[in-house]
Amino acid sequence: MKIPVIIPYTDNREIEEISKVVASGWVAQGAKVAEFESQVAAHEGIRNAIATTSCTTALHLVMSALGIELGQNVLVPSFTFVASANAIAHTGATPHFVDVLPETFCIDPISVERIIKEDYNEEKGRLVSKKNNNILRAIMVVHQFGLCADIPAIMAIAKKYNLLVIEDSACALGAKIGDNHQGTFGNPSCLSFHPRKSITTGEGGMILTDDDDLAEKLKVLRSHGASVNEIHRHNANNFLLPTFADIGYNYRMTDIQAAMGLVQMEKLDFILETRRLKAKRYNELLSDFEWLTTPIEPDAYYHTYQSYVCMLKHDGLRDELLTILAGKGIATRQGTHACHMLECYQTLYGMEAEELPNSNACNRLSLTLPLYVQMTVEEQDYVVNQLKEAYKCLV
Repeated sequence: MKIPVIIPYTDNREIEEISKVVASGWVAQGAKVAEFESQVAAHEGIRNAIATTSCTTALHLVMSALGIELGQNVLVPSFTFVASANAIAHTGATPHFVDVLPETFCIDPISVERIIKEDYNEEKGRLVSKKNNNILRAIMVVHQFGLCADIPAIMAIAKKYNLLVIEDSACALGAKIGDNHQGTFGNPSCLSFHPRKSITTGEGGMILTDDDDLAEKLKVLRSHGASVNEIHRHNANNFLLPTFADIGYNYRMTDIQAAMGLVQMEKLDFILETRRLKAKRYNELLSDFEWLTTPIEPDAYYHTYQSYVCMLKHDGLRDELLTILAGKGIATRQGTHACHMLECYQTLYGMEAEELPNSNACNRLSLTLPLYVQMTVEEQDYVVNQLKEAYKCLV
């Protein structure tokens, strides 16, 4: 068998809607993007959605709009895709890595509080770094692999120290705690529509916010800082160029992508529930694997299982397991990486692996198994059986 980590769930409907956009002659950001934004905002229960070219640019855009810049630090979990940290670095600010909880792979509130107390001095109501004299400005929370972080605990810390919170919800469209979807906790939230996510537009991202003023600022900055967007100029038959009060970016999604996104949104709830059922089946099939810990879903949380990520209990096996499974046609991955150990950030900060022990452990021991809507019972059984056989070969 050939089993990938994920296959996007698409059919002819996406092709049909994309073809209509291409035939219309309006393929850049336009009415379809606006419709897609409305659909996502309605699903997540939030007032404003601003589409972008990726979650990375969404994160960068929202931090730029909030005034995060050179001379400031942003706390961010180390165990996350490098884009989280990179988006901070591109504002001129400095990513300050904190640890995660190995049970959930999400930011550890205790690590956040400890690092604030150990690494910062309070001066005139501001937290000043002992290492680089930067002002601590914000916390970036990553809802990892489709599970919300303990956002209430992080919000309490942010309120205590007067910090902003930005939610990296790249993996978490549809994730929630109780009835509250990601993005509805009072902070801007950034989504991804990369092919490995629950729904896809090829590439693409989106910012969600209930702050109307922030939303308007984001729309201006997204489109070069233009005072009037393309649709309004077109409808007004205005031949004059817009004015530019702000230095902005070109982070605009296309109507081609949005057309695909609208069809994907029709399927979203089905996709999430199907992935959850297959994750539940994995949990059952792997329940007697004493050497493996399966992902958890805390009470009242709704996990979307953008990835099904386990933890090995023994060191030194993961890479060999992945190699054996690849030889059997099964694509697997480590969950993600510990950014504080990546070469680019090692060069800047030179942190030791054990400074963030949980992120380091997740970096060595996490294992992502294939999970997608089209996955058959036979394919899932094959993955589990081959995983069991591979482990036997190594111990």
